[in-house]
Amino acid sequence: MSKKVRVRFAPSPTGPLHIGGVRTALFNYLFAKKHGGDFILRIEDTDQNRFVEGAEKYIVEALSWLNISFDEGGGKGGKYGPYRQSERKGIYKQYAEQLIATGNAYYAFDTSEELNFHRKDHEEKGKTFIYNWHNREKLNNSISLSQEEVTAKIKNGTDYVVRFKMHNSKVGSESIISTQDIVRGQVSFKKELLDDKVLFKSDGMPTYHLANIVDDHSMKITHVIRGEEWLPSVPLHIALYQAFGWEVPEFAHLPLIMKPVGKGKLSKRDGDKMGFPVFPIQWKTKEGEVFSGYREDGYFPETVINMLALLGWNPGTEQEIFSLSELVESFDLDRINKAGAKFDPEKTKWFQHHYLQVKDNKTLTSLFSKLLENKGIVTNNDISIIVASIKERATFVNDLWEQGNFFFEAPTEYDEKASKKVFKEGTCEIMTKVLGLLNECNEFTSDEVSRRVKEWLTSQEIGFGKVMMPLRLSLVGEMKGPDVFDIAAILGKKETISRIQKTISFLS
Repeated sequence: MSKKVRVRFAPSPTGPLHIGGVRTALFNYLFAKKHGGDFILRIEDTDQNRFVEGAEKYIVEALSWLNISFDEGGGKGGKYGPYRQSERKGIYKQYAEQLIATGNAYYAFDTSEELNFHRKDHEEKGKTFIYNWHNREKLNNSISLSQEEVTAKIKNGTDYVVRFKMHNSKVGSESIISTQDIVRGQVSFKKELLDDKVLFKSDGMPTYHLANIVDDHSMKITHVIRGEEWLPSVPLHIALYQAFGWEVPEFAHLPLIMKPVGKGKLSKRDGDKMGFPVFPIQWKTKEGEVFSGYREDGYFPETVINMLALLGWNPGTEQEIFSLSELVESFDLDRINKAGAKFDPEKTKWFQHHYLQVKDNKTLTSLFSKLLENKGIVTNNDISIIVASIKERATFVNDLWEQGNFFFEAPTEYDEKASKKVFKEGTCEIMTKVLGLLNECNEFTSDEVSRRVKEWLTSQEIGFGKVMMPLRLSLVGEMKGPDVFDIAAILGKKETISRIQKTISFLS
């Protein structure tokens, strides 16, 4: 690429960041890093009515947790700031006035009552009211009014908005707006079907459309990578670039993330209903409502990154496991699909299981130790050995507790179904013999305990199941866990004997 790539992720602080938004941020980041470019975080808070306290902090924290680092933005600065639109408020009015001066925009004084009247009147006639070239000369604006009337209204403080003049009613080649979208291919729009959008509101704030275009130009954005819900805004944005005489960036509109079951876009209600998060980190509302996050549910950031990367993008190979650096190397906008990507919660767990298995034991031991500490568990056992013995069966760190709680708490009861199958006539006598063997062990290692018990079983011609299963129930309380001799060695001679004695007492 001839010029430096600059992309931006521009969320609105109107609530928690949905994973669809996270994927948009990720794809922007990957594209920028692939081409040695810059990734900018810009907060688009022009809609003050929908502003939610804490949402911006949430966005930054979520991206930080996922290691999607931005080069410019709030807290980091940059030479094209400020990066919060509310702090750029003074910039936009001059651009709105520039459009008016060049005949590309106009003042509109229509009140909400007047507009509602027109909408209702059109509905009664079976039509849809669109404020555009068909009727703008009949409405309350600077096109239909004289210059004196317009000047008087502004001087008197009459509320107004600034509307963009999308189409001038001349039908021809100029009535079509086209662009080559990197994902969608050629997209075209008829100007005469579009309305004259409001660019500047009566409260002195720009709408998303004006602020977005001005900021992208000011920040030298080369590629606009965003969700397909913004595709209908493309003709207005291109028309605005053209009206200002600015170079139009390249567009790439990403496919939607779809529900796991049924049709439609993934929503937080789907997560609530099916029991999986749709937010990167937990979100708490002022009212006390809590929405789960991938972080708090025990997922690793690399799991979420890997899962999101493959929602709508494919590498063109069979590879499914990607580190962030591998994604940067492989990522290509040309390999993004047009069709919506169906979200798969089970596939996400598959990724999580993989990343837990490859996580080094030192890190897992640290995480598991914190979990034990929170449970008030104090142990002399080597936690790293325990983790290594049970992690194969775990997907989340919490699973390590479920898989290995017996290492820290002796069973107080035995699984009922297993007990009926395992504890039979003669089991008490066999376990008493095993107890004697273990008492004689001076070196209480897995290999030594295994050797003694197996040699005895062979000499007595006793089936392995008659000892292995009741021994596991004695030590664990149910039929789970790693090799039973490994369990005994980790528990140690004293605790192993104590648990077997308890079983013998139970059977007696």
